[in-house]
Amino acid sequence: MITEPRLENRGQQPYMAIRAQVTLHDMPTVLPQILGEVFAWLDHQGVPPAGPPFIRYLVIDMATQLDIELGVPVAIALPGADRISAGALPAGRYATLVYTGVQNGIAANAALLDWGARQGIIWQKWATAHGDAWGARTESYLTDPATEPDPAQWATEVAIRLADEQPQ
Repeated sequence: MITEPRLENRGQQPYMAIRAQVTLHDMPTVLPQILGEVFAWLDHQGVPPAGPPFIRYLVIDMATQLDIELGVPVAIALPGADRISAGALPAGRYATLVYTGVQNGIAANAALLDWGARQGIIWQKWATAHGDAWGARTESYLTDPATEPDPAQWATEVAIRLADEQPQ
């Protein structure tokens, strides 16, 4: 299932994360390991999550490599240590939708991008030598796998920041 896209204004959201370069093929193995490391670090610091964990797509080249951050929102960012660093999702206008079932991830992202194109939306995005860079493009994991083991039931929110200047 994929919900209808919608637009919303969001405030800045601090987070703690680990940055990684991965292939699309390696993501199912790498993501849980890295998120586990971030959660363990936060637990050791005594800092509770302020929202669901997410993947932030920094640069996307689906054919070769994705430059990503795996993060957990926090009330106030801390100084990082080792692989853990602080970041913040920027305030602004976002297009969002929610999909259910990990198998629907690529289709949901495509649906949001296609919807945005039909609406005349300009994304906060630019081309680089390594693929498309995004100001803020995330997938937030709304379902805790510890309480729902079936990946076909997991809900995920896709959110993409719009460019500050939009056509009138």
